[in-house]
Amino acid sequence: MSEPAPRREEYLVLDLCLRVGELLLSSGAGAADVTASMRLLADHFGLHRAEIDVTFVSLSMTHQPDPAEPPVALTRQVKDREIDYEDLTRVDHLLRGVLSDRLDLTAARGEMASIVSSGHGRHRMAVTVGWGTMCASAAVFLGGGWRVAIIAFVAAVCIDRLQLAMQTRRVPYFYQQVAGGIVATLFAVGAELADLPVDPSLVVTANILMLLAGVGFMGALQDALSGFYITAGARMTEAILATAGIIAGVSGGLAIGGLLGADLGSLEPGSTGWETLPVIVLGAAACAAAFGYAAHAPRRALFPIAVVGGSAMAIFDTANTYAFGRTWSAACAALFIGLVAFAVSGRFRVPPLVIVVPAVVPMLPGLSIYRGLSLLAQETPDNTNGLLAMVTAAAVATALAAGVLLGEQIAQPLRREARRLESRLNGPRLVGPLRSRVRRGGSSAKLRASDPSGPA
Repeated sequence: MSEPAPRREEYLVLDLCLRVGELLLSSGAGAADVTASMRLLADHFGLHRAEIDVTFVSLSMTHQPDPAEPPVALTRQVKDREIDYEDLTRVDHLLRGVLSDRLDLTAARGEMASIVSSGHGRHRMAVTVGWGTMCASAAVFLGGGWRVAIIAFVAAVCIDRLQLAMQTRRVPYFYQQVAGGIVATLFAVGAELADLPVDPSLVVTANILMLLAGVGFMGALQDALSGFYITAGARMTEAILATAGIIAGVSGGLAIGGLLGADLGSLEPGSTGWETLPVIVLGAAACAAAFGYAAHAPRRALFPIAVVGGSAMAIFDTANTYAFGRTWSAACAALFIGLVAFAVSGRFRVPPLVIVVPAVVPMLPGLSIYRGLSLLAQETPDNTNGLLAMVTAAAVATALAAGVLLGEQIAQPLRREARRLESRLNGPRLVGPLRSRVRRGGSSAKLRASDPSGPA
């Protein structure tokens, strides 16, 4: 005996909400955004007061239409975690289509199935080139010069292909980070053996940029600021474990270099020789756009990502130059990103997250986190420098997360008020109506001009 139609539709709505939430969470969206999207979708299809629980590894949703009836509960596990801003954008468009009544439940489920099964639109080798370009750009604005940029590009390509092969064989993420750290350090060892005039610390710094877990730390802080502490703790644990893998890999690479007779001296990944402001801005813009490209962001969003990322780095460097300190400089730059990302994303038809995360990447404190953990791991009686680096990194990450969230909070009401002001200041008109409004009185709405001189 089959279930009645209303209960069957209830199952389908819950399943659609969980599938949407799974893709959003696996693509890097915050738990608060995932919960809000699932709730909007459920409310639109009539499942009011549904209970939603989002953690780092699973999503569950429960709906009880009547206290006298048993509740319907569904759970979905989050297994794959790969940032894909193309799928994220398509899901965002799906949500907007449902909320504007352009897609019904059947069409929405069909579109969601198409998104999940269609794969990536960008060739995997092109993504590898994107990671290489990102690390080469980072080498430029960190002050490494063109030699370090070339080494960083080649190393990033090798690291990405190696990690892809390990991922295909389901090797745990920690060991992928260890392997990446070894490869990054071996390129510094090769540069030393070849007697190239480069700084080994900058070589390693540029090479391991793609491995750093700074994005994970910022996402954890965003979840904590939004009240999702369990998810924040899980993301923080993953980020720390990934960073520990890099430290182990770099240590192993240095041991191999010692066996090969390469003396790298005092290696300090995270130390930089910053270039002039124009070079920093251009390098940061290229780094942000390359990260967006590697994360499958739509092509139309790459130019605004570069502009926002370069402008934010200019604000960060200028404020830091005038003794604002790294923390307040990062907060000012993140506030700018949050303010402009909302408007820019609407114009280019992408979610704000697609603009925010790549723009923040050049300022992420992943290098400081790495340096702090590596200094703490050294057998020295005084670990003050390591503690200071960790405290600074935590302060910068908190400032970035808080600044972006505050910027978004300010930008949304400002945009609504700007639209209202624009509608009031668009006259006087010499031809045509000032505005039109919808008369709600039949199946087909009629438009009537608000100009009193027009026909009744």
